[in-house]
Amino acid sequence: MATSYKTPGVYVQEISTLPASVAPVETAIPCFIGATEKAEKDGNSTALKNIPTRITSMLEYKQIFGGPNDEGAAIAVSIADTVSGSTITGRTISTSVTAASVSRFKMYYALQMYFANGGGPCWIISIGTYSDIASAAAHKSAVVDTAIPALQKVDEPTIICIPDKNTRANYKDIYDTALAQCNKLMDRVLLMDLWDAAGTSPYTDATNFRDSGVSADNLKYGMAYYPELETTLSYGYADASISITHTGGSAVYNGKKLSDVALAEPNLYRQIQGKIAENFVKMQPSSAIAGIYAKVDRDRGVWKAPANVSVSRISGPSVKITNQDQENLNVDPTSGKSINCIRTFAGKGTLVWGARTLAGNDNEWRYVNVRRFYNFVEESVKKATEFVVFEPNDANTWLRTKTMIENFLISLWRQGALQGAKPEDAFFVRVGLGQTMTSDDILNGYMNVEIGMAVVRPAEFIILKFSHLLQKS
Repeated sequence: MATSYKTPGVYVQEISTLPASVAPVETAIPCFIGATEKAEKDGNSTALKNIPTRITSMLEYKQIFGGPNDEGAAIAVSIADTVSGSTITGRTISTSVTAASVSRFKMYYALQMYFANGGGPCWIISIGTYSDIASAAAHKSAVVDTAIPALQKVDEPTIICIPDKNTRANYKDIYDTALAQCNKLMDRVLLMDLWDAAGTSPYTDATNFRDSGVSADNLKYGMAYYPELETTLSYGYADASISITHTGGSAVYNGKKLSDVALAEPNLYRQIQGKIAENFVKMQPSSAIAGIYAKVDRDRGVWKAPANVSVSRISGPSVKITNQDQENLNVDPTSGKSINCIRTFAGKGTLVWGARTLAGNDNEWRYVNVRRFYNFVEESVKKATEFVVFEPNDANTWLRTKTMIENFLISLWRQGALQGAKPEDAFFVRVGLGQTMTSDDILNGYMNVEIGMAVVRPAEFIILKFSHLLQKS
């Protein structure tokens, strides 16, 4: 209704001529789910248990969630003395870590790998302290029944990462539950790790994962990576939990704890600490991949495949993957479950060498960047068009909505996210009576908008063809 002027004077009106705009949402905000040392707030060490909590740095993680689990029980220290008379003429110090005795708790190391590989803000859900989660079954129950439902209430996360190691059988329930949430919300994906069994081949690990590691549903929202990584991170331990085997001479430290050495011989204690630090953590790759997603999105855009990128803080993958090994991992015509490899190349180091979702046989959702780009656009447009709710369902509203979305897609096309020499070749936006709606739709309050996009896809196979040219002169 026009303003009624009754008093003489000068009146100012501001006329809005610019269309509404679409604000792009964040694309690489992972949520890590697992056990932590604590979950502290206001002096209460468990106040944030099962409460999604946003952090921005490793320092903030340590303050709220503490440090790594004590792996002292898995660490063996040996001191061997060579004695001449009553004099020690030589001393050998050696340490080792028994892999089978290392706990499943990897959250602390996962955050180290995430930030080292380019990660930024993220969310943490602590399922309890290390002592709370005493068994693999307890871990599965805490993740499936409590943590994943809690994550559903938080809008910002776009990646789910579950770094704690569990049994292969439990992984299936965990992954299926997380994938179901991804499919329901349509704004996040799941990073998955294969169970890397000792002494098995890549083919066997892949077969086990495809057969019993994940079901056949919602594969377009899952990305699996293999193998585990030999990191340069040192195990966390408590001095009082490491026992010493001491031979030769008086063997005064035999059966003692590392803390006893710290009091008696500080120099020897520091030597042992240095040796322990040479035993590095073996990690599943999903947390490092989450950091790489964040780095590639920031540097190149979510439409760039997060592959052919180096992995930081590692000495290499735990298994050397050959071209023949990757043939089966990358393409599986039976299950369609593609597995991305992390491989070492001479002169290049260790690279992520794959960019497929689990839906490897799906032409629409085969590639990681295509799936994540659609999540990005869908969520951005969804949030931007909320102003239309309860607006008149008429041509003026349709035009405003169409223009807003087209402007957003044009900006993405200019950045190289969409294929096509012209905008009309790269996307379309349709809305209106007779195009996307019937009279009955309008009567029922429906405003249908159709958006089509030609997203750039990775050049996965580069074929160079050479031929001999006969002499012509």
